[in-house]
Amino acid sequence: MGESCIFCSDEVKKNAIMDNKLAYVVYDKYPQAQGHVLIIPKRHSENWFKTTEEEKIAVFNLIEEVKVLLDYKYGPAGYNIVMNCGKSAGQVIFHTHVHLIPRYVGDSKKIFS
Repeated sequence: MGESCIFCSDEVKKNAIMDNKLAYVVYDKYPQAQGHVLIIPKRHSENWFKTTEEEKIAVFNLIEEVKVLLDYKYGPAGYNIVMNCGKSAGQVIFHTHVHLIPRYVGDSKKIFS
């Protein structure tokens, strides 16, 4: 867990663009769109269903806060909020994280229909 998990590393945490007591936000290393961020609980947990109620609230609060920043900085037309829980659902890094992906008019990348 901890030291072998990229999201538990100080290297990733030092790039946080905002945080609160229980979670932090970083730009995605492989963005699907300009402004794509990850909201990550600070405590290691495998997926959303293993987080505490307090961590869930902290993550949701950061989603709202970073959206204001992304609206100002990039002016997207909409957003996808994406969470993959488990290997069969497409989860690659087994530390809970939420993707907030700005969407733009004419953006041809479809995540969901």
